Amino acid sequence: MKSIESILKANKLSVTAGRQKILQLFLHSGGALAHADIEKNAGEHFDRVTIYRTLQAFVEKGLIHTIPTSDNSIKYALCKNDCTEGHHHDHHVHFVCTTCNNTYCLDGVVTPDIYLPEGYELYDLEVVAKGVCKSCKPAGTKKALG
Repeated sequence: MKSIESILKANKLSVTAGRQKILQLFLHSGGALAHADIEKNAGEHFDRVTIYRTLQAFVEKGLIHTIPTSDNSIKYALCKNDCTEGHHHDHHVHFVCTTCNNTYCLDGVVTPDIYLPEGYELYDLEVVAKGVCKSCKPAGTKKALG
């Protein structure tokens, strides 16, 4: 596994204490993080603007991607290795647990192909599934939508 410093340098980002701490939070998170989660868990005082600018820089460089939420806020999650500056390739389903409110990237569940009528051009597709995650669901129960 690459060091946090080497990840920042490889993406042509200055190595600052704030960027290192925020990237560390993403690397150790099991799911997506909101701006408030980062503020709460940073352990040190980083102002809101610094966190916001760091998140924007990480999105632009292809380190993290955004996930829309039902309350029109944004969560962020680590990108996989195939994302690059300006080119995100995170075509997977995001799962929101309605019990614990955690958001997970389901990398093995890809978004469906969408065929639009002539004259329409698709730039991005976001699929958010809601339900109960495996940590919150009692063992032995399984239900599929449909």
